[in-house]
Amino acid sequence: MKKILIQNAFVLPMEGEALPRGFVLTGEDGRIAQLGPMSGCPEGADEVYDAAGGYVLPGLIDAHTHLGLYEDSLGFEGADGNEDTDPATPHLRAIDAVNPMERAFAEAREAGVTCCLVSPGSANPIGGEIAAIKTLGRRVDDMIVAAPVGIKFALGENPKCVYHEKDESPVTRMATAAILRENLRKAQEYDERKQRALDDPDEDAPDYEIKYEALLPLLHGEITAHIHAHRADDIFTGLRICREFGLRPVIVHGTEGHLVADLLAQDDVPVLSGPFLTDRSKPELRQLTEAAPGLLRKAGVRTAITTDHPETPVKYLRHCAAVAAEHGMDETEALRAITLYPAQIVGIDSRVGSLVPGKDADLVVLSGHPFAFQSRVKLVLCNGQTAYRADE
Repeated sequence: MKKILIQNAFVLPMEGEALPRGFVLTGEDGRIAQLGPMSGCPEGADEVYDAAGGYVLPGLIDAHTHLGLYEDSLGFEGADGNEDTDPATPHLRAIDAVNPMERAFAEAREAGVTCCLVSPGSANPIGGEIAAIKTLGRRVDDMIVAAPVGIKFALGENPKCVYHEKDESPVTRMATAAILRENLRKAQEYDERKQRALDDPDEDAPDYEIKYEALLPLLHGEITAHIHAHRADDIFTGLRICREFGLRPVIVHGTEGHLVADLLAQDDVPVLSGPFLTDRSKPELRQLTEAAPGLLRKAGVRTAITTDHPETPVKYLRHCAAVAAEHGMDETEALRAITLYPAQIVGIDSRVGSLVPGKDADLVVLSGHPFAFQSRVKLVLCNGQTAYRADE
C-alpha cells in the first residue's frame, strides 16, 4: 500500500488543535502515520497530494443508516430492511442483506462518508443486529469495522402501524414494550440455564435458540441497544426497559429529545439526531426541528447527526451538519457530530473518527470549509486507499 502525503492543508483533526497549514501522512499499513505543521513535513512519500489550502478532516461517519438494505430505484425486490413477519427478530444480521454494489455506496464515498452503521428497519420491536462498515469495498466481509455493534429496538408508531395492518400484535405501545420485555427475560433465563449447565455437569443445557443467543451480547453489556424513538414518552419507555435489564442505550432519532435534553444529559444517554432534512411524515414528527442537535449538545448530551439513509441520502450528511450549525449548533461540535462523536457513541473510536496516528487512514480533502456551500470534495481516502479523487 502506498504512503500518501497530503500537504498544504487546513487540518481539522477533531481531536487536538487545528493546523492552519499542515500535512497528513498515511502509512503502508493503511493507517495514519503522522500529521503536523508544514514546517515538519516529511519526505519520501509514494504519492503527494497538494491540498492547496483546502480542508482535511476525518472521513465522515453516519451512525444510523440502512445503506445497502434499500436499493436505489427498486421497490420490494431491493427492500431488505424489515422482516415484518415476526415482531421479534434479534437474530437477523444486517450484513446478510447489504449490497456493497448499490450505487449509494459510491455516492457516500464521493461525499466523504467512509463509515456507516447499517441497521435493520423499525417495523419490528426487535429488528436485528447492527453493523459498522466502511463504504469502500465489494464484499461486505472485508468492509466490517465491527459487527454486531448493537441490537435495533423500535418504539412508537412504526411497529403499531405495521402490525395493525396485519391485525397482529403489537398494535399499542404497551404491547411493543411487552414484546421487548418478554424476549429479554427469556434470553436471561436461557443464559442462566446455559451457565448452570457449565457449572454443574448434572444440569442439562438448553436447546440452541438463535434469537436468545443474539441477545446475550446485549445482556452482557458487550453491545448497545439502539432504540428507535421519536416522542419523549417513547424515549423514556426505552430507557425504562434498559434500566430493568441493565442494557446500555443509544437513542436513535430522538425527535423530541431536545424537549427533555436535561434529563437525557443527567442519565448520560447519547442521541443519534436526525433525520431533519425531511418532511413531518407522521404525527410523532410534529416537533421535528433542525435546531435539535445543537440544543441537545448544549445541554450536555452526547450527540451525533444521522441521515437515516435513504430517508435523507447519506451523501448529504455534511450538509445536515451544516444546517445544524446554521440553526445554532457550534461549528466544531457539528463537525464532531459527523466524525468523532458517532465513533465514540458506538465504540469504534479506536479506529475511526479523528486524525490520530495509528487510526485508520480515513480522511476527506475539501476545496474549502466543510460548511461552505460551494466547497467540493477533492479527495477521499479509506483505509489508506484512494476511494474518490475529483480529478480522476
